Amino acid sequence: MSRINKNVILALLTLTSSAFLLFQLYYYKHYLSAKNGAGLSKSKGSQNGFDSTQWHAVKKFIMLTSNQNVPVFLIDPLILELINKDFEQVKNTSHGSTSECKFFCVPRDFTAFALWYHLWKNEEGWFRIAENMGFQCLKIESKDPRLDGIDSLSGTEIPLHYICRLANHAIHLVVFHERNGNYLWHGHLRLKGHMDRRFVPFRKLQFGRYPGAFDRPELQQITVDGLEVFIPKDPVHFLEEIPHSRFIECRYKEARAFFQQYLDDNTVEAMTFRKNAKELLQLAAKTLKKLGVRFWLSSGTCLGWYRQCNIIPYSKDVDLGIFIQDYKSDIISAFHDVGLPLKHKFGKVEDSLELSFQGKDDIKLDIFFFYEETDHMWNGGTQAKTGKKFKYLFPKFTLCWTEFVDMKIHVPCETVEYIEANYGKSWKIPVKTWDWKRSPPNVRPNGIWPISEWDEVIQLY
Repeated sequence: MSRINKNVILALLTLTSSAFLLFQLYYYKHYLSAKNGAGLSKSKGSQNGFDSTQWHAVKKFIMLTSNQNVPVFLIDPLILELINKDFEQVKNTSHGSTSECKFFCVPRDFTAFALWYHLWKNEEGWFRIAENMGFQCLKIESKDPRLDGIDSLSGTEIPLHYICRLANHAIHLVVFHERNGNYLWHGHLRLKGHMDRRFVPFRKLQFGRYPGAFDRPELQQITVDGLEVFIPKDPVHFLEEIPHSRFIECRYKEARAFFQQYLDDNTVEAMTFRKNAKELLQLAAKTLKKLGVRFWLSSGTCLGWYRQCNIIPYSKDVDLGIFIQDYKSDIISAFHDVGLPLKHKFGKVEDSLELSFQGKDDIKLDIFFFYEETDHMWNGGTQAKTGKKFKYLFPKFTLCWTEFVDMKIHVPCETVEYIEANYGKSWKIPVKTWDWKRSPPNVRPNGIWPISEWDEVIQLY
């Protein structure tokens, strides 16, 4: 009897050990390997990938924002690029029909979403519920730049970024604010002294290294890895905007200091000129945007924006720059069609091209075309009566967005270097008498046009 009991017990122990070993193998294969991002099954119908930490964090975040009516949309560059490669199939995927985790299961530290702040109604309640659901959230605030021009309101803080961490994955929620000119703006992600810099690997964030500006996107809802999310309707355009989105604010504090030292001209003539110049600039911007031509504020218009956040009333014209590689042959006809006839055309596409269009009340629109050399940029100028050529040298520069006369518009990112090249170190001091052939420190003689090439210009002039 004792021997039988021992054999039974031994058999039971062997069976139990085998079952435990099989359970361990199953647990490792179907949980641990998927959790660590390894061995994602490629077979149809497999759900292994849906066990990833990233997918669960995104799913919980989407549940949170959906239940609380938080207006968010996906802006993560990596995921948008993956979606765009298979856009038609993704658009036609119905909710719950996805059998493989292809997008949100890619091993990474962050997934980026954007928030329409002006549509958000319950910020504090959402923040509390997020923490109750297991998220650890960090809120980054700073002053509202839209109020910097108003002394009584400057310094008012607004939320710029949220970082919400769940397990070892984080959601970066970029707060988009509306700006004049019907575009969206997000602020710089700058950590304050008391904040934990080890909370997440901030250096890997793809938004927030500097402020950014974007066209207002239309949105569409799609199903991605079984989750319903909103994305830009034109993901290609949004992706193209990201590397060129850097934004520079007008310097309201310095502008106020400027007008304390040099009184602003508020005469009827000055106010009328500024109004007409603003309308001319907006019309020119609309025309060039329709043509798909990049441009930026140049010369006196750029100086007015940077120095005094306004149009210089005694400048008498509006100045824009265009890279010569962006020149299009229908620019002249496009401006003519909107009521801006050509007044002057100097140079040619290969050398020193400059166009001037006539606005109302004798206000000119001057467009300078910039040429790139090995170590500098330059634009040309031509004396109408003699055909004498001039060259204006600039250090190489890139383009950033700013807000000027109620619209989003480009300026050189390296603004000080650009202005100093044109106006010298004393650019802060207003100069009402300016000789474009002698006053600029960057002007150089550049020969003279041959008579055969100059006849056409003289006739046009």
